Amino acid sequence: MSDQTYQPTLSQLRAFVAVAEYRHFGTAAARLSVSQSTLSQALAALENGLGVQLIERSTRRVLVTPAGSALLAQAKVIAEAADGFVATAAGVGDALAGALRIGLIPTVAPYVLPALLPALRTEMPAVTPQVVEDQTARLLEALRAGTLDVAVLALPSEAPGMVEIPLYTEEFVVVVPTGHELAGRADLAPDVLDELPLLLLDEGHCLRDQTLDLCRSVDAHPVSGDTRATSLTTVVQCVAGGLGVTLVPESAVAVETARGDLETARFAAPAPGRTIGLVYRASSGRAEKFGRLAELVKSVAPGSAAG
Repeated sequence: MSDQTYQPTLSQLRAFVAVAEYRHFGTAAARLSVSQSTLSQALAALENGLGVQLIERSTRRVLVTPAGSALLAQAKVIAEAADGFVATAAGVGDALAGALRIGLIPTVAPYVLPALLPALRTEMPAVTPQVVEDQTARLLEALRAGTLDVAVLALPSEAPGMVEIPLYTEEFVVVVPTGHELAGRADLAPDVLDELPLLLLDEGHCLRDQTLDLCRSVDAHPVSGDTRATSLTTVVQCVAGGLGVTLVPESAVAVETARGDLETARFAAPAPGRTIGLVYRASSGRAEKFGRLAELVKSVAPGSAAG
């Protein structure tokens, strides 16, 4: 039976929300930056205090119980409100300060961070950046759960409750092996992708989805293969090894083509591409501060300034 005088702590509620969101204790603990034992203890204390089982545990899976499902929405609201309270308090000052949890997609992080991190040290010395590189869906989950403050990813995110600030746009460039018939051209039409051996990132990467969307828009049917890769570097090196061709965002071209026998080809204007933006929770209460952060990212990021 529930103890009516029991008052759950924020740590306990965050533990519940994280485990319910990720359905994995190790992942939830990592997202909250606590040990797995600390997370388990917090969840157990919450269940004991409430007198109900919230999470069903087994060696193979984690499930939310009916009671947990009934209470999860309220737990999220409380955790979000606490985040908003702290964020508003932090916003009373003139600048961003303290820990800033920044998520970036893998096709942005290696090409933006080398300029962004030094700029943060110079322009926002009171900020302590904490960087998380992950796929779009998981970054948005972390934003919703309050374990990230902002995320840099491809727009539109189509995520409710989020604010998006465009940062820069960039074109897609075709990377081919040295000597390929397309090498050096700058007049390609998107339908050139039809029947090319096009190498893609693995499932879950937004660049894969953007490439496939481009192919569908021009009714192109690239030749699919069995090559699978989770990083752009691996895909490009497969191109160098003669396994196919690939599309790379402009910001990655210089870094990724520096090694191996590789050349590029470009689309005629208007070239297909993507917009990268800064995303944060509308409820965060830090719009002005994150707007300043967005301006800093714009000032150092590759590509043309977003309109």
